Amino acid sequence: MKGICILGSTGSIGVSTLDVLRLNHKDFNVLALTAHQNIERLFQQCLEFNPQYAVVSDELLAEQLAEKLRQSTADGTTVLSGEASLCEVAKLGDVDIVVAAIVGAAGLLPCLSAAEAGKRILLANKEALVVSGDLFMDAVKQSGGELLPLDSEHNALFQCMPAGYQTGVRPEGVRKIILTASGGPFLHMDVNELVNVTPQQACAHPNWSMGKKISVDSATMLNKGLEVIEASYLFAMPAEHIDVVIHPQSVIHSLVDYQDSSVLAQLGNPDMKTPIAHALAWPERINSGVPPLDFVKYGQLTFSEPDTVRFPCLQLAFDALKTGGTAPAILNAANEVAVDAFLQGHIKFTSIAKVIENVLGLMTVSPADSIADVLDVDQHAREVSISQLGVV
Repeated sequence: MKGICILGSTGSIGVSTLDVLRLNHKDFNVLALTAHQNIERLFQQCLEFNPQYAVVSDELLAEQLAEKLRQSTADGTTVLSGEASLCEVAKLGDVDIVVAAIVGAAGLLPCLSAAEAGKRILLANKEALVVSGDLFMDAVKQSGGELLPLDSEHNALFQCMPAGYQTGVRPEGVRKIILTASGGPFLHMDVNELVNVTPQQACAHPNWSMGKKISVDSATMLNKGLEVIEASYLFAMPAEHIDVVIHPQSVIHSLVDYQDSSVLAQLGNPDMKTPIAHALAWPERINSGVPPLDFVKYGQLTFSEPDTVRFPCLQLAFDALKTGGTAPAILNAANEVAVDAFLQGHIKFTSIAKVIENVLGLMTVSPADSIADVLDVDQHAREVSISQLGVV
């Protein structure tokens, strides 16, 4: 049996991962589950999967969870708290696979711990790679670990790569990679009406069930921009060899264009359990619990170019990738601050892009030479972003 640690088990990716593990319980052993604050859901998960460790961000919440577990059938679970504990469970000796599903830059250090320990990392936390880039890829390479993407788009690209492909290497014979994007809930809304979009509207994705932050990112297409940056590192492809195409049906998850003009695509229902099952069992295949794709049901698959007037965040991400250094970290930090402000009703939907653009213009981009440097830039960018909330 393979030992599993799920960083962010109470979020949408974590819950979907446990759904897949439930179907394949003879092959996997859940050793550690972690959550930010949702201790009630984490408690229920501990009752079912009985992990050795449960980790939450806050010490007081950890004490509350520990007390609940002491009075339950899962009293063998040790409860820990804080970032250091997240890093510790990510590198446990019995852990073979780490599912990295913590949202935002908060997942960076635990992901790095798993990388340095040579684990198989199933990466759903795109921000960790966006922020640390080559540093993260180098840690995986030096430890002999494996990095498999969980994002549906990157997992699709991985599945369409040449036989025996390993992430972090420029794939031979590939001309370009093409990421598909649904266009989110505002694909056809009048551009002038976007200023009045509410958080509830922005979180109502037409195809995918996701958390609030990633749902807003999808609505602005900054999520697709982060995926472009992530794809550049995962597949060692420069920005000019990465395209984005709008595909509202979310059936084709991404495509690889080869030099002989063959194009390989991965198709499936829009359900994260498919890439999760693929990465958990790779190079084998296991049951994901997702219904087979019904081509007749969808009938037509359509495609169009992204509108950077409607989605300025996508262009900002491409620009940050081309600039390199700490620019992607600045972009990510500014976005996290802006999205949080939007969800709290402090800024307009259209102000998210303005905050990011302003912060990128105000800060000096430097080489990303160490994790300490990257974390300093991340913190500074958040401070600058907060100062911009009253300007946009």
